[in-house]
Amino acid sequence: MSGFRDYVLSTAAIAAAMLACGVAVAHADDDNGHSQRHGYKHVLLISVDGMHAVDLKRWVESRPGGNFAQLTGKGVVYPNAYTTAPSDSYPGMLAQVTGATPKGGGLFYDDSYDRNEYPAKAFYTSQNLPDPGCVSPAGTELTNFEALDKTFDYSSGLVADYTAGGTLGQVYTQLDPDHMQRKLVNGQCVPVYPHDYVRTNTIFEVIKQAGMRTAWSDKHPAYEDLAGPSGKGLDELFTPEINAQDTIDTGAKPGDDYTKSFVGVRSYDSLKVQAVLNWIDGYNGTRTQHQGVPAIFGMNFQAVSVGQKLAKAGNADTDKSLVGGYADANATPGNALTQQFQFVDDALGKFVNELKAQNLYDTTLIIISAKHGQSPINLADRVAISDALYSNTPGFGTNGFEICDDAALVWLSPELQQATNPATGNPYYADAKAYILAHAADLHIQKLLDRDELTKLYEDPFHNSRVPDFIAITDHGVICTGGSKLAEHGGFSKDDRNVLLLLSSPRIKHARTIEETAFTTQIAPTILRALDLDPRSLQAVREEGVEALKLNEGAERF
Repeated sequence: MSGFRDYVLSTAAIAAAMLACGVAVAHADDDNGHSQRHGYKHVLLISVDGMHAVDLKRWVESRPGGNFAQLTGKGVVYPNAYTTAPSDSYPGMLAQVTGATPKGGGLFYDDSYDRNEYPAKAFYTSQNLPDPGCVSPAGTELTNFEALDKTFDYSSGLVADYTAGGTLGQVYTQLDPDHMQRKLVNGQCVPVYPHDYVRTNTIFEVIKQAGMRTAWSDKHPAYEDLAGPSGKGLDELFTPEINAQDTIDTGAKPGDDYTKSFVGVRSYDSLKVQAVLNWIDGYNGTRTQHQGVPAIFGMNFQAVSVGQKLAKAGNADTDKSLVGGYADANATPGNALTQQFQFVDDALGKFVNELKAQNLYDTTLIIISAKHGQSPINLADRVAISDALYSNTPGFGTNGFEICDDAALVWLSPELQQATNPATGNPYYADAKAYILAHAADLHIQKLLDRDELTKLYEDPFHNSRVPDFIAITDHGVICTGGSKLAEHGGFSKDDRNVLLLLSSPRIKHARTIEETAFTTQIAPTILRALDLDPRSLQAVREEGVEALKLNEGAERF
């Protein structure tokens, strides 16, 4: 499927959600049509970042005795499941725990922009400049990644070690308010925490309000956003920093973070695997306190994503014959990516075995999906380009921003967005659109989403401070890099968005496949239904018409 056809799919999906807005979601019925309570005590949610639907299919077929295969044997598989567009990690994870697209959730990328906010204090102090505070003009990059960590080094772009300068499991000891962007509140210039950006509530908030325990593990302390707008949804957020100096693996050199080697990212993910095992045993993530098993808990894996992107073995890899990515257009994993899939498969087995050891397996629903896919699968389609041309866009000025992985998001300088260009007499916005389209061939743009298109999909960029002014959907296989990176995500193509989605439980007696199109936004109401909570407690369920996942090809939903 082409990138533009996938864009049409995303448009249709959002339109359908809007039409369905406000439709009540009833409890699933059993085979006799009676209302049923599911009675699960726990949900284990896993995000295998980068893993496509085709990856699950191939892995299960090639390893019928593996843990993925065992889980699908007691599960429901959705081979036509799609994550958000844009397919970045931040909106992709929010989708799973809010039910919201970027339209409702309010976040388009981890590295994005807000027209109403101001740079962080550390932005100035790192350059030995005086801090002006929240002084106009407003508009700043939002750095919801490692830049928020306490020990983030602006010169190297690295964090000293995976604790981020704090204590694992205590996220507020890892985050530095001086590294956060700021806004004016009652005349005061105050830092904006990640959760402040989220515009719709999360399952963690709903579940915690019901008196149950919540826990999650992810790749940056900036995933504090999952606590929801209240900032109180998570009892524990266990977030070792992935973009930190690798201090675990022999062979890692100064400047090597955990994404620079195949073994490095597995060592990193192992920290989170152990936290999940500790939660299953009723402890906190560091196993220092006994706190009871969370009702909702889980983690993201980075091993597959790195295996898809990293071209060759890094310093910490002893096997220098390893190469990343896929071997062919059929998604056959290469030697390094095979190791990464096996690592995740083995970890899933550890989770299942520990659930069984603690007599929790029968009362735990396991959901496995991915924040995003990775594009291109076929390395013959890879085209590396520079995105430097965007910085010359009329209206970009000194305060514009652009991010490009395999699609480009462009924000004009806020004070110029609706102003007239004195050089041409035209609105800057019109000149910007004309400029980008004039360079469409150089930037490999297949479709440019302008204000009209973006208003239909999300909201009007002239009135919503976060919506980009333009999104450039690039030709399939294009990635913005000057290096050896093999693939990226963030775009609208099938490789970006068609991710694995699997529900598994020993209560599911007959394995099945649901061929209808599904979306990762449906995970959130499904989790609440599994725990016998009301999915309509989620704003996105009410406002975007999101329904729980189907359990069969008929009308039955989880």
